[in-house]
Amino acid sequence: MVSLETPVCDFGQPAPDFSLPGVDGKTWTRDMCKGPNGLLVMFICNHCPYVKAVRERIIRDARELAGLGIGSVAIMSNDPADYPEDSFENMQRVAAEYDFPFPYLFDESQAVAKAFGAICTPDFFGYDASLGLQYRGRLDESRKETAPADVRRDLFLGMQQVAETGHGPAEQIPSVGCSIKWRQG
Repeated sequence: MVSLETPVCDFGQPAPDFSLPGVDGKTWTRDMCKGPNGLLVMFICNHCPYVKAVRERIIRDARELAGLGIGSVAIMSNDPADYPEDSFENMQRVAAEYDFPFPYLFDESQAVAKAFGAICTPDFFGYDASLGLQYRGRLDESRKETAPADVRRDLFLGMQQVAETGHGPAEQIPSVGCSIKWRQG
């Protein structure tokens, strides 16, 4: 398992468009996922210990961000041939078990992850109302283990700032996670 750190936020970079199948049977686009004040795009998966450590916090933050006009979407781009826990059927199971309050989409071709420049799970991209990048940081201090409950909520506070001002924080701490499992060849 390779652990990677996300790059610094490239402020203003436009959000790539996408059209991907969701675990709910619908096909979702970027604009369908966006809220009036912005969009949070999360690259996650089912098997990664970094994602498992924060899954419930991701759900909590997405619910609270929805109240601030920020839409959220989770995309799974790993190759399930090598990681069966990340299969579409298991994506459906996990989304139902945890009652995901956002679309959970399958990027089978991995083209969407490449368009965003996603490198790990979890990898967070926070956009303003005009779909310009404003946040590319961590959820909180959690790594493979969940951080204490009282740690600073970096992602939530950053996206709250985006919802209120249209601008992300100047200082952002990179997210760390497992490398995206790219298809061979």
